[in-house]
Amino acid sequence: MPTQFERIYLQGTGRFLPGAAIDNAAMDAYIAPLSRISGRIKQRILSENGIRSRHYAIDAEGNTLYSNAAMAAQAVTECLRDAGCSLAEVGLLAAGTSGGDALMPGFASMLQGELGAAPMETLSSHGICASGIGAWAYAAQSIELGAQRRALVAASEMPSRLFKRSRYAGKGYDADFDAHFLRWMLSDGAGALLLGDAPNAGAGLRLRLRWIHQRSFGGDYPVCMQLGLSADRERSHLDYPSWQAAEAEGALFLRQDIRLLPHLFDVGIHEYAGLAHAGWIDPATVSHFLCHYSSERFAPLVDELMHKAGLAIPRERWYSNLIERGNTGAASIFVMLDEFRRSHELQAGQRILCFIPESGRFTVAFVMLEVEAADAPMAPVRAMASAPAAIAERAVHASDAPASNEAEVAPPHDPALAPPALRQLLGELAAIWHGYRSRVWRTPIIRSLREGRFGLDDYRQWMQDWVPQVREGTRWMREAAANLRAPYSELGGLIETHAGDEQNDFKILFDDYRKAGGSISDIDALRRNPGGEALNAYLHALAATANPIGLLGAIYIIEGTGQRIIPALLPLMKARPDLPAGAFRFLEYHGANDVHHLQRWLQAVEIVIAIDSIETGSAAEQIIATAARTAELYLMQFEHVKA
Repeated sequence: MPTQFERIYLQGTGRFLPGAAIDNAAMDAYIAPLSRISGRIKQRILSENGIRSRHYAIDAEGNTLYSNAAMAAQAVTECLRDAGCSLAEVGLLAAGTSGGDALMPGFASMLQGELGAAPMETLSSHGICASGIGAWAYAAQSIELGAQRRALVAASEMPSRLFKRSRYAGKGYDADFDAHFLRWMLSDGAGALLLGDAPNAGAGLRLRLRWIHQRSFGGDYPVCMQLGLSADRERSHLDYPSWQAAEAEGALFLRQDIRLLPHLFDVGIHEYAGLAHAGWIDPATVSHFLCHYSSERFAPLVDELMHKAGLAIPRERWYSNLIERGNTGAASIFVMLDEFRRSHELQAGQRILCFIPESGRFTVAFVMLEVEAADAPMAPVRAMASAPAAIAERAVHASDAPASNEAEVAPPHDPALAPPALRQLLGELAAIWHGYRSRVWRTPIIRSLREGRFGLDDYRQWMQDWVPQVREGTRWMREAAANLRAPYSELGGLIETHAGDEQNDFKILFDDYRKAGGSISDIDALRRNPGGEALNAYLHALAATANPIGLLGAIYIIEGTGQRIIPALLPLMKARPDLPAGAFRFLEYHGANDVHHLQRWLQAVEIVIAIDSIETGSAAEQIIATAARTAELYLMQFEHVKA
């Protein structure tokens, strides 16, 4: 649930970008080539990220021109100038960064010292791209609770010192791609904003903070971006005999596991969809979308995921300064907001949505701002109280509109063009999936896989439990198809086709089990674990009822697991040296083919919803309820696999 604010206003913003902009050709004077392939890697990464220029706080010899705290202080000074406010009028300084100039004390204290500020409350928020949002949220909460009248928020980054030539000269580093990647992505800079419990006196348009939402998924996924761990993320730099030994082993390289990055945006869009379906975001009323991403390559991915959720924001409303400023990490959204304010003609009533994903261990944050007229009432009003009603009103109008030819020929699996009832159903199912996936990633068996403790015995046990469960899939599906009656008879053929596609899958899985050294040669001797038994009993009992439409919810969870979770787990399994290469045929097959299965599922759901609007109106409720129960039982099956 977002933190909602009733009386928080942005009184000023500021930014600081050190020195002249450095174009791609001039980068090599600052960022050292590491090996013979550095040039090719640079060309590849820059062609994908779209960055044309950036700023560094070091010179070509690697000398520091501005410290991280000094850059933040420059941004704060500019912010105070913009607000017409003195530092003495501020009671709280909250600052975020991925790495200050010192390991201790906190960055906010160092910034306070750089500013020469009087005694005040400080908060240091440590993280990566979302650390500044943590500082922003704390500052806003302090004002909302009446503890402060004004608060400064700053974020600053200085990764260039990690990449300068002197760190590599003559040392023969042969870094892996993960260590190469970020050298061509990151740049230096700082941003700041001033919050207050009232707008500036005599201000025209006012910029009001409506809410902030931030959630970490650090318990679900392995580390994606890190500094201070060995390449395999098993050893801290503090565990080496000396700093020199840690440096020699590459534990002080800044690394990004690019294979995990697509999952970050998938998580972020699910979070976005959850906020939209809960009434916090209405894409139709978002006037400007400030999206922080590290590469232009990811913008179409975010757009595509939004469209798939039926919650797209038109691209002409997007704003990013990545191409000219580069990726300044935690400072990015603050620099972006300042440049946006100074370059756009805002109008009363406009809403500005900020999206900040952090790859470190997956955090996503959203901030909603609204432009108010100077004479708008300032009474404490529940900020988003009317949003669900507004969305519902548009849904009613959409359902009353005549169908167009374009909608009739649209693909049945496109939620953006689906009728309102289907959009609501898909939103409810996405929320169930979001919670289920998070919990799956934290089960003992998956944790052991993520943390490198997963071995051959674990794989055998998992397959041993899973084979008899997969074997039952076609049986309960065919039982359900046989029990479909009017008006749902048409679904029988689709479900029978689906069952036919999977009727021999258990044999492939059993063959994988045997190739992995599974000792049970008689497939009939395999037994489901307690979670699998509960799931199997539930699905068969439901299939035996008349018109078991709710089983479409079960298929959503089961096929979704194959399409969305298994592909993420498969590379981790293949990386284990004791697992035979030929023992993954079933997982490889499902990761590739469950996409088609889900498309068929969407076709079945559209048929049901079309009937549902005429008949009882209960089919959607059945699908949602069954999906929720299946998620709980499937999760129980994961939890009972002994790791």
